[in-house]
Formats: sequence, C-alpha cells, structure tokens
Amino acid sequence: MPATYFIRAEDVTPYSPANHSGTVNRRLIGPETVGAKHVEVLLGEIAPKQGAHPHAHPDMEQVCYLLEGRAHVEVDGQSREMGPGDCCFFPAGMPHTFTAAGEVPVKLLVIYSPPYGEDPSKTVRG
Repeated sequence: MPATYFIRAEDVTPYSPANHSGTVNRRLIGPETVGAKHVEVLLGEIAPKQGAHPHAHPDMEQVCYLLEGRAHVEVDGQSREMGPGDCCFFPAGMPHTFTAAGEVPVKLLVIYSPPYGEDPSKTVRG
C-alpha cells in the first residue's frame, strides 16, 4: 500500500494528552500518519479555562500557533495573552503553561521537534 502524505483532521483518532485538562488533540503529521521522523504536528482543541498544566519537554522544542479563541501562555517568566494568528515557542527543557482564556474553546496547531508521540518519558512536570 503506498504512503499517503495528505491528512484530514476528521480521519485522525482524537486523544486527551497527559498533563492537560479539557484538551483533545489529533496527531496530523508524525511517524504513524505520514512517516515523519523529525517533526510532529497536532491539531488541538482546549475547552474554556482549561489547558496544559506546568511542564517541560527536556529534549524537544515546541511551537503553538493559535487558530481560534484566546489563550494565556507562560514561559521562562514571560506571560502573554494570545489571539488568532499569534505564535509562541517553548525551548527544550523550558517549563511552560498554555490555558484557554475567555468563554470559547481554543483551536491551535502544535508542532514538536523531534516528534513527541505522547511519550510520558519526554515530559517533566514543572
């Protein structure tokens, strides 16, 4: 069977990530979907007032790009409210939080390098 390089969100099984509340992710790009070895892209939806609890990923970088809603983000003593079109970066090993602000869910793209694969050994609670 030939590999496919085109993914629809509705064709990907949703899951709730560890160390988060009110969050549902769909792994769009990764080893198991398209064979990616060095990058992973998730589509996430976070319920109002929910999100990622303080944590860090010791050996991986993370990018979040906000599609819909508003979010409060903290990293390395910096804090910001983000809206659609805003982007943030979490360096490897840097504790961070990401919380849906407001009364509507947040939709975002999350990019990890290298791929996270929801491996608990790749997360340290902050």
